[in-house]
Amino acid sequence: MVRGKTQMRRIENNTSRQVTFSKRRNGLLKKAFELSVLCDAEVALIIFSPRGKLFEFASSSMQQTIERYRRHTKDNETNKPIEQNLQHLKTESANMLKTLEDLEISRRKLLGENLGSCTLEELQEIEQQLQKSVSIIRARKTQIFRDQIEQLKEKEKALAAENEKLCEKCGTKSWKRLSEQEDNVPYDESSPSSDVETELFIGLPEGRTRRIVQLN
Repeated sequence: MVRGKTQMRRIENNTSRQVTFSKRRNGLLKKAFELSVLCDAEVALIIFSPRGKLFEFASSSMQQTIERYRRHTKDNETNKPIEQNLQHLKTESANMLKTLEDLEISRRKLLGENLGSCTLEELQEIEQQLQKSVSIIRARKTQIFRDQIEQLKEKEKALAAENEKLCEKCGTKSWKRLSEQEDNVPYDESSPSSDVETELFIGLPEGRTRRIVQLN
């Protein structure tokens, strides 16, 4: 009589479940022993019954096998983050390389290179970007000029103040005060400095007479 295939589900009958546990436990222990002998493998088997009873088999020493298992698991846990980090770095490197390639293509297009494959929309977008960049550059240039002018004005004021101090120490008037005084002096026609002598030539070039006329 051919035995049917057993369904993998919990046996509801307590007696049948206990009988099945005893049979399969003994078979599992036997297979573990055969595996250790035939293949020279280090085998450790631990079984707890439904009532909490312990059954175990170890080809050498259960404690040594457990310690070996812990060391192996610890090494795997240590190596696993390293592998994950390496994979993450590879992914980041690939993304950065792709970004650099895209930036290089964009840079060449802004320089007017490799425009043959661009559509009309892409060309319009590049044109708008260039116009925006030019506006920003001009605004910055104007601001720099204004800052330089303000610095020169401040420097001029500082030099003028320093000149005033030096003139006060030397007992002379500064060029600024002299200029203001000259502008405020009225013109005096009777002043000797108003007399101007001019040379007046009369006649043809061969026989012209030289006369000195004094203007008062």
